[in-house]
Amino acid sequence: MDKIKVGVVGGTGYAGVELMRLMLGHEHAELRVLTSRGDAGRRVDEVFPNLRGHLDLAFVAPDQARLEDCDVVFYATPNGTAMHEVPRLLEAGVRVVDLAADFRLQNVEEWSRWYGMEHACPELVEEAVYGLPEINRETIRTARLVANPGCYPTAVILGFLPLLRSGLVEPGRLIADAKSGASGAGRKAALPMLLTETSENFHAYGVAGHRHLPEIREVLAEQAGTAVDLVFVPHLLPMIRGIHATLYAGLKGEAGELQALFESAYRDEPFVDVMPAGSMPETRSVRGGNLCRIAVSRAPGSDTAIVLSVIDNLVKGAAGQAVQNMNLMFDLPETAGLGTVSLLP
Repeated sequence: MDKIKVGVVGGTGYAGVELMRLMLGHEHAELRVLTSRGDAGRRVDEVFPNLRGHLDLAFVAPDQARLEDCDVVFYATPNGTAMHEVPRLLEAGVRVVDLAADFRLQNVEEWSRWYGMEHACPELVEEAVYGLPEINRETIRTARLVANPGCYPTAVILGFLPLLRSGLVEPGRLIADAKSGASGAGRKAALPMLLTETSENFHAYGVAGHRHLPEIREVLAEQAGTAVDLVFVPHLLPMIRGIHATLYAGLKGEAGELQALFESAYRDEPFVDVMPAGSMPETRSVRGGNLCRIAVSRAPGSDTAIVLSVIDNLVKGAAGQAVQNMNLMFDLPETAGLGTVSLLP
């Protein structure tokens, strides 16, 4: 079969370069167009030396890009960019995966409140499919427009999902204590992200409200079949990659064997690894790979379930999940291009 012609808008961010890295190892896809406003005209391997000898392309300005000639376009852009361009591409028959938040929330009014702007194409929000394959696999296959989940939401939703679907926990007693590496803030010059600010330091942020909160809450409520009360507190870790989410849920009466519940729920999922009882997953065990590793236990002498969920925020939390979605959209093996073994140390 002919290779899928791929375009990446916003190719100079961390998610963008991760998409390029993964695509170069994908036997069914070919990078055709890479856009950047600030680096238009520069060779890609000049900006990202790790791609030297692997990619012979230069960045082009978005208004000069022939995106309509692609089969699929990935938007690795800031929030509020894709929504202005997606309608034109869909009209041209191009399928789109948006790695930003433009189409993640079904409630357009709530989206506008959290992101501080009016939505440019609210008529497409309902059509967009939330791109978490573990819950929307079949719908993703036929989608024209996929909203790639956020990094925190991926780790949190996958951790809570079996508990909520089984009805074993109180949906009004959910707590997500989550930590991310600095790359989650994007590739930009910002004082709080300087090495001297983040190294030897650890702190919470977004306690009064983080943009991923309504996304997590909306998806969990849909899966639980009822509203959920979620406390979500993100933290910044002094490392580059990785998310570690420690999740707490109040159990209803006799919960049974939680380990068996999770193993059954994810038995056929290629990118969710339920670890043996008593395990504690580490972020380094998923570094560079499209994998969510999960461990579940019950707090001693308590009615609280504890779930530990780790992902690489740039792979399963962004670019890897986007490739996983593309594979589904084009009827390819879901694992194509995603067989990378995690880096250690």
